Amino acid sequence: MSTRNGAVHDGMADGRQLTWLPTEEQRRASRLWDFMAWVTRHRNVRPADYREVWRWSVREPADFWDAVRQYFGVVGEGFQGPALAEERMPGAVWYPHARLNFAENVLRHARDPRLAETTAVLTVDEDNAASALTWRQLAAQVTSLAAHLKRLGVEPGDRVAAVLPNLPEAVIGLLAAASIGAVWTINSPDLSAPSTLDRLLQLEPKILIGVDGYRFNGKDVHRLDHLAEVEAGLPGLRHTILVRHLDPAPEPGAGPVASGRLDFAALVADDVEPACLRVPFDHPLWILFSSGTTGSPKGIVHGHGGMTLEALKGTALNQDMGPGDRYYVAANTSWMVWNTLVNTLMSGASVVTYAGSPTHRRKDRQFEVIALTGATMFATGAAYLSLVERSGLEPGTEWDLSLLRSILSTGSPLPDSTWRWVHEQVKRDVHLGSDTGGTDICSGFIGSNPLEPVHLGRLQGPLLGVAVEARSEAGERVVGEVGEMVITRPMPSMPVSFWGDEDGAKYRGSYFEKFPGAWTQGDWITETPEGEFIVHGRSDATLNRLGVRLGSGDIYAALRHVPEVRDALVLGLEQPDGGYWMPLFVVLDDELTDELKTKINTTIREHTSHRHVPDDIIAAPAVPVTHALKKIEVPIKKLFTGHDPATAVNRGSLANPEVVDWYVDQAQRFRTEGRPRTRVR
Repeated sequence: MSTRNGAVHDGMADGRQLTWLPTEEQRRASRLWDFMAWVTRHRNVRPADYREVWRWSVREPADFWDAVRQYFGVVGEGFQGPALAEERMPGAVWYPHARLNFAENVLRHARDPRLAETTAVLTVDEDNAASALTWRQLAAQVTSLAAHLKRLGVEPGDRVAAVLPNLPEAVIGLLAAASIGAVWTINSPDLSAPSTLDRLLQLEPKILIGVDGYRFNGKDVHRLDHLAEVEAGLPGLRHTILVRHLDPAPEPGAGPVASGRLDFAALVADDVEPACLRVPFDHPLWILFSSGTTGSPKGIVHGHGGMTLEALKGTALNQDMGPGDRYYVAANTSWMVWNTLVNTLMSGASVVTYAGSPTHRRKDRQFEVIALTGATMFATGAAYLSLVERSGLEPGTEWDLSLLRSILSTGSPLPDSTWRWVHEQVKRDVHLGSDTGGTDICSGFIGSNPLEPVHLGRLQGPLLGVAVEARSEAGERVVGEVGEMVITRPMPSMPVSFWGDEDGAKYRGSYFEKFPGAWTQGDWITETPEGEFIVHGRSDATLNRLGVRLGSGDIYAALRHVPEVRDALVLGLEQPDGGYWMPLFVVLDDELTDELKTKINTTIREHTSHRHVPDDIIAAPAVPVTHALKKIEVPIKKLFTGHDPATAVNRGSLANPEVVDWYVDQAQRFRTEGRPRTRVR
């Protein structure tokens, strides 16, 4: 794989600023280019560029996904017949006779003599101490733990739950559970015990894997009391396995058959013959949870087969990852982005686990980790890149980022100023792309590819196998205007089910109610005439002024140009008299003056439009966010429209639940007194 980055251009093409362009050498060295040559030879398909291979992938999804399986040599059996046996949404049937195992397909790299003794998982702590697991060591520890799980009574379909930070033990636990057909789920230990139980009680796990604590921002965070509270709330729990991270010395008598908590280190130390159980294509692999901002979190079930194919397609073809690459993301384990670490292993690339603070000692800490580990790909939230931009630091000058080839920004739209800053102050020729996806498919819908140019503020295009379009409220495809993001053909990574949703009603209601037969993701997007995309934010939080739909993300992007604003939340509230009120709540270090209000409004008008200018600007103590740092616009909107605060906001899902009380008071005042009288426009 080429380590050369593409050329960077500051010129304009059709009014679009070009920020990255792959060299011809890089295009031809990509795995996607090799895949295109392979399908030419084996599938009688002759794609000349990215758009042609994408069109084939969505017009002939059965042929495309089977080509992915065959090209990467997916390990399994029973793949005869069409890949997509029954095409419908929901309820598509993929490979009805197949049997495979996600973990077996990850760990096959341990049998490759070229990779077996190379690093699979590199772990870094806040003090920059590093330790590595080779592919062979990773496979051995997974196999040992899997054997002990079986001895502890875990059977296919049983749940193994973890409350762990981003440690290698979490990766090992997932692969061990998957290898025996058990169903994995993980929560971060910074999630409160009641919120953790909101999730785990639904699943009735047999095994719980916990941690004694972890180090974050220079402090030891002890979690044994937290673990005990979770244990006490799970009446069907049979065993707890303890990861001794802060205190690695085992308790007297600890071991694989000791009473009480079992020692994780002891359970991964045995020499056991590998044996992965091959399961049906749609056998549950893991359960991810929705953010749970408006009620009990929904358990989203993904299958072995769908995640295996999606991991190969996404990480190897669209992201151009493979042996010799190293992937780093400082992901909270409660966020689906953590699962992308394990998905990346599927491609043969190595990964970095880091449980520390992403801003430890300095705002650009993550770039220090990239330099330390030699990461070639960095995934992060747009908010983090903007944070470092505002700090005035120059990571490209401070750290050796010579091996870094690509940056994937996700979580929210990336402001234009931050986009430029990355190329100016991080690395001029890095492939910076913005992607959008979701927990729902544990992957992406629109984003990057190694063959096409990148233009400022635009997502390069639909990902392979994703038949995405923007639709109007009437259900018609629209180009050049804001519409609902809709997927019109099945993807193997779509959920197998929601946990406990026996008749599928919740699943159908979540994605297929608005446009029957098509998946509605809940995001507003614009497809450009050139086939690129702009993401405007969640559609259920979309603003609607005078019939014109506006994305809240556009306002947040504009506010990046107002350094006095640390954070913000905008709402669109329909009024009983037919009016519309759009307040902007801002978090500041200093007082909100009339001059600052004018500056905010002027900036928003200049960078978006006059329609985006709020009706009122209100200083707020903070913006409530989930543990994945997502603003909870819809629950706060519910407070202002008269919903009961006890049901409108699930405080357990929030990283800062205490701030909700302030919004409850504001909503009460709004409903009794009406909107503020003073306005600055």
